[in-house]
Amino acid sequence: MAADPDKVAVIVGVGQVNDRPADPMAGKDALGLMIAALEEAEKDAGGGWLGDVESVAVVQQISFRKDNPLAQKVADGIGSKAGIVYESVGPNGDSPILLLNEAANRIARGEIRIAAVTGGEALRTASQRAAIAAKTSVADQNPLRNLSKGAKPGYRQIYGLATPVDVYPLYENAGRAAYGQTLEEGQRESGEIWSRFSEVAAQTPAAWIHAPKSPQEIVEPTADNRPIAFPYTKLMVANSSVNQGAGFIVTSLAEARRRGVPEERIIYVGRGVSAHEADDFLARDRYDKSPSMEVCLKRTLEFNEVTADDLDLVELYSCFPCVPKMARRVIGWPVEKQATVFGGLTFGGGPIGNYMAHAVAEMVDALRAGEGEKGLLFANGGFATHNHAIVLGTQPLPGAGEVHEFDLQAEADGARGPVPELVKDYTGPGEVETYTVFYNRDGSAKAGVVVAKLPDGKRTLAQVPGSDAATIAFLSDGSAEPVGTPGEVVAEGELMVWKRA
Repeated sequence: MAADPDKVAVIVGVGQVNDRPADPMAGKDALGLMIAALEEAEKDAGGGWLGDVESVAVVQQISFRKDNPLAQKVADGIGSKAGIVYESVGPNGDSPILLLNEAANRIARGEIRIAAVTGGEALRTASQRAAIAAKTSVADQNPLRNLSKGAKPGYRQIYGLATPVDVYPLYENAGRAAYGQTLEEGQRESGEIWSRFSEVAAQTPAAWIHAPKSPQEIVEPTADNRPIAFPYTKLMVANSSVNQGAGFIVTSLAEARRRGVPEERIIYVGRGVSAHEADDFLARDRYDKSPSMEVCLKRTLEFNEVTADDLDLVELYSCFPCVPKMARRVIGWPVEKQATVFGGLTFGGGPIGNYMAHAVAEMVDALRAGEGEKGLLFANGGFATHNHAIVLGTQPLPGAGEVHEFDLQAEADGARGPVPELVKDYTGPGEVETYTVFYNRDGSAKAGVVVAKLPDGKRTLAQVPGSDAATIAFLSDGSAEPVGTPGEVVAEGELMVWKRA
């Protein structure tokens, strides 16, 4: 039986905005970026859509937190009387794909005909304004780190694990060891992927940075590319110092045709899948891979009846190299094939939870331009926590017009191994499960942290003081693989400290 065109979800309009004001006081805030992006999406769809939007979904933003929630303000700003108006639970990287999937299901259920999804972050402008007000440097006004200012540091934070850039290296280092790579080989893979990302961004008008970089330029620490958290340099982490907005319009195939959208500009929404890890990154079963990521990606391909060979385009989320490295191994995507349509979160731009809205826009444009027939969008968020993937195509995909249950959390939970119990006051022998080193702005080591596996299978954290040059070198110079090596946790003051065996 042919799918009911009134229930088949398609994307008809996409819009992106970059704001680079000379005066930060004249820049757009997050709300302004969201509205402007949807206005661009309306133009892209041929005009006359926003006033008829029945669902407005917004990715939660952090750059102007005092203005939250923004969903109703966005709806008012675009002239919509939508009955469904909401924003994502958090500013998580999977949010745009989640909101797209929810819009497609509402259309399949016949609840709505037209949906708008948008997000925006004026992080650069917010930081500059805060620096002016506080009479400090812009570097002292990092929005992510400011989120936790004033809060009493917990167990994880006192060991340096506070923001995503502190935590994702745990996956990077564990993954490298599991793949059997040397440090040089692991860094080479990261450099190759990121270099290709930079090349895409250089050719993408909506990307933030248009400067191709060689693999060596990306991985080699320099004054302009300082080390952040081992083994990541500045050019290997998400660039949140951006002012970017993106949005898209989802409607039914029947509505698109009624409004005269040319067939070649209609992009079909396939079936998506979501699955997540525990919110607590120390309550994971392992750090060399993610069961929830594997379920998300494998099932997305199965539900859309495609393999990696059938995909012409992919966007593998790229806040940090470990994520596309894990994802490409799950789906069998070769390292030499391009893994972005936008340019990645370093070069395309890292507007916190809304990066994938830009990827949706670029994927739609690429499919319309004849660069392929099918594209995979894989999103990740939190602390390698949230996963959501979906397929877009130039033709209807399997299950078009049908409501589908995209939450496969139960399956992901069943695929997970035992989670080691966390012990906070342990002293005694253990071995390195994973680790990282944090750096000062001048490139010197601030401290390291070891996630240690204990003889009874439990887990604990231990610091490596920045003054322990020998252990810092062992963790970071590539002379040997630290993961799996023995040591001892000893109490020194208020912290537990790691000593090599």
